[in-house]
Amino acid sequence: MKALILVGGQGTRLRPLTINMPKAMMPVLNRPFLEHAIRRLAGYGIREIILTQGHLSQPIEGYFGDGGQFGVSLRYVVENSPLGTAGAVKNAEKHLGDRFLVLNGDVFTDLDLAPMIRFHRERKAVATISLTPVEDPTRYGLIETDPSGRVSRFLEKPSPDQITTDMINAGTYVLERRVLDGVPPQTQWSFERQLFPSLLESGQRVFAYPSPAYWMDIGHPKDYFQLNIDLLKGRSSQHIPARPDEVSLGEGSQVDETARLTGPALIGRSCRIGPKVTMSGPTVIGDNCRLDEGAIIEESIIWHDTHIGAGTRVVRSIIGEGCHIEAGSIVNDSVLGDNVTVAAGHRLKVGSRVWPGKTVGGEDKGDDTA
Repeated sequence: MKALILVGGQGTRLRPLTINMPKAMMPVLNRPFLEHAIRRLAGYGIREIILTQGHLSQPIEGYFGDGGQFGVSLRYVVENSPLGTAGAVKNAEKHLGDRFLVLNGDVFTDLDLAPMIRFHRERKAVATISLTPVEDPTRYGLIETDPSGRVSRFLEKPSPDQITTDMINAGTYVLERRVLDGVPPQTQWSFERQLFPSLLESGQRVFAYPSPAYWMDIGHPKDYFQLNIDLLKGRSSQHIPARPDEVSLGEGSQVDETARLTGPALIGRSCRIGPKVTMSGPTVIGDNCRLDEGAIIEESIIWHDTHIGAGTRVVRSIIGEGCHIEAGSIVNDSVLGDNVTVAAGHRLKVGSRVWPGKTVGGEDKGDDTA
């Protein structure tokens, strides 16, 4: 069976993190998000994977190449203009088999694919949609089913008074190729709003497959942050720390003997952790980072090539690549894009989002979120 992963989204809700980087390449435990999905598919014996791309496609192709080093064969299909979820699959139709998997490229899940595929086959379905329970279904697509699991209604982003179930579309599908016959080529077309409802209207066999497996949609910075935290804490079967206080140190990294590190924490390669640094997990530090004397890091995600100055405090924040947080500054509950400089002694406003390349503090007295 072939699989198709939708990775063409612009990730607008994740900005400033996705201005220079496609959402699929955002590091999760210091590896691109998409790498986790590809390795998971390879674990099921799926060797042919199609990636539908649009926004910032080159970084994905540059990193993954033909897929050989990950045990798969990758094919790239680029959209000239946004085609939506079903439209993107239609655009890759000639590369697909009679039955195939589709995965949303911004969903991390432990869903067991083998029984879902078996469920689809046994029920002679044309489409099977994975479901997951959530506390707040208003952000997602709600799906109602009959006792056999056959879908009876779709409701996208329901209002609170419309909620009849907590089961939502979890973004993994098993599809028969013939469902694409009703999708017009080179047209923006949605699974959720157009294709699936049209299949119901025509009496096609559309089923839902519920699963309690770990699931996270990284559509917002807080969700991306929480995914890293959950993995460090062993809430997913795809990363289980040896113990709650585990600190994993990458090749070539050095930690001063006076530093105090409490896990769970993941430190990348070639990092330098200076004297009297205090780090409290769950925390992820990317490759080639430097933490100077007395820096304090608490529950944060720091991307590659970032410098944290002496006496700086970073708390529950996401720091992009190549940032420079100068001595004595404070970053609390904030999101910084790539190559941001926070001037010495400056205190970012709580909840700041700082765009790539910006300098805040010092002579720049402008809005931290600009």
